[in-house]
Amino acid sequence: MSGVVLDGRKINREILDELRPRIEALRSRQRPPTLAVVLVGENPASEIYVRNKVKTCRELGIRSLDATPPARVTTEELWRIVQSFNDDPQVDGILVQSPLPAHIDSQQILTAVDPLKDADGFHPFNVGCLVANRPAPRACTPAGIVEMLKRYRIPMAGKRAVVVGRSDIVGKPMALMLLHENATVTVCHSRTQDLAAECRRAEILVAAMGKPAAITSEHLSPGVVIVDVGMNRLTDEADVERLFAHDPARLASFRKNGTTLIGDVDPSAMREIASAYTPVPGGVGPLTIAMLMANTVRLAEQHLGS
Repeated sequence: MSGVVLDGRKINREILDELRPRIEALRSRQRPPTLAVVLVGENPASEIYVRNKVKTCRELGIRSLDATPPARVTTEELWRIVQSFNDDPQVDGILVQSPLPAHIDSQQILTAVDPLKDADGFHPFNVGCLVANRPAPRACTPAGIVEMLKRYRIPMAGKRAVVVGRSDIVGKPMALMLLHENATVTVCHSRTQDLAAECRRAEILVAAMGKPAAITSEHLSPGVVIVDVGMNRLTDEADVERLFAHDPARLASFRKNGTTLIGDVDPSAMREIASAYTPVPGGVGPLTIAMLMANTVRLAEQHLGS
């Protein structure tokens, strides 16, 4: 058995193509949507994410503003940067790239973002709107996952969904969004007893724990739909050869580069047992960027009265 590959790049292109006429309408009538991105310090992974976001903005015609304070920036200084974007009527969306340095009060910065400019959907006000199922910016990764499942016509209503991970960025909002789609949702975490048994009950399994290949065949029931949110870097050759024995191209790439990406689910088990699954890379990542753009355009339409 080999499941359907849920192609995040394809869904990304669909969403971005649907945004283009809306962006052009804003540009022709008033001004382009504008996204302000704050990147603190020099985190290589964050730099890649931000670079991809800025590149997508440029391709779509969304204006992007960048603030790149050094890692030594204080909470107060960073707060003032966020406030300057809050006060700028030309800015529609604000994104503060996480993680922030340990000395920064992340909660203070999170709540400093104007909820009406919260492109990430992380502000407590917008989280409250998610709980109440009221319109507001939604966390990009889980919103993208729901959009993908809908576009692949994978039913959620009445299905048993298991979310592994309870982060504020993915796990918690994912559980709420699945509830709003009428799934029966279980949330698992580090204190869950017999994780494998809980996962085997899933008809839809969302793995968002940040542990490479931690979900194995023991955790999966035949026909499950798997959404692998994990993005982990492997550098150990023995691990790569064991986990990608079925994938000569991935092995060749690893031998050339000395590293490869893997999700939270064993790729062989996922490919053999699931009825549908997201690859890593190329699955969830492109959805996150697409929904960030969608949030920014929607906020611009609200600000400009469209």
